Amino acid sequence: MEHRRRQHSERLTRARRAGIATAGIAGLVVPLAVSLATAAPAQAASCTTSTGPYQKKVEKFLGRPVDGKQSAADCKATRAFQAKHGITPTIGYAGPVTWGVMDLMNKQKAAGKTPDKAKKCPTNKGRIACVDLTRQLSWIQDGKKLVYGPVPVRTGRDGYETRTGLKKIYWKHKNHVSTIYDVPMPYSQFFDGGQAFHSANLSMWNPPGSHGCVNMTSKDAAAYWSRLKTGDDVYVYGRKPGT
Repeated sequence: MEHRRRQHSERLTRARRAGIATAGIAGLVVPLAVSLATAAPAQAASCTTSTGPYQKKVEKFLGRPVDGKQSAADCKATRAFQAKHGITPTIGYAGPVTWGVMDLMNKQKAAGKTPDKAKKCPTNKGRIACVDLTRQLSWIQDGKKLVYGPVPVRTGRDGYETRTGLKKIYWKHKNHVSTIYDVPMPYSQFFDGGQAFHSANLSMWNPPGSHGCVNMTSKDAAAYWSRLKTGDDVYVYGRKPGT
């Protein structure tokens, strides 16, 4: 009798161990399936068929037929514009960010060769670099004479606004590298704390903006470098859209 009880007990023990092992394997299998599903690469964003709130304006800007209806050709042209200027998501949607960049370009173009038509930049300082945050434009003038520009610039984003007011260039460093962000800042000309004119290797219409510096193309930054010197005035005014 005792022998039979011992055999029965051993069979129960083996059954429990088998159950635990099975449960353990199941517990491993389920997370693995979830893990594989999570790790699957996301599909590339496709071209949207939705008509955006600025459809007609975007179509007009891009030289497309203005009918206010999204088409495959409209989407392709809009996506190309978005990709060129770093606007995301790049799905061809005629939304507020895309139109905001286009509208800014229109305003910059309208400035022509008279960027200081409103007489907001001082004309009694001699040579001065002007920065209009509202239109994201900069130029150099000497009195009332336009010396260089206007050129599109990319100024500080929300939370890192380029500070307004009258300033002076106090330090120039041609091959500067940011000690904060560890990024190159060629043709740096500092005028307010860590804020400076310098070139940036991206579109000047790439949203949302810099960390406070006035970004320029390499061509324009080099031109500013050769035309400005330490002690020259810089005047920043206006307000960047979105800040």
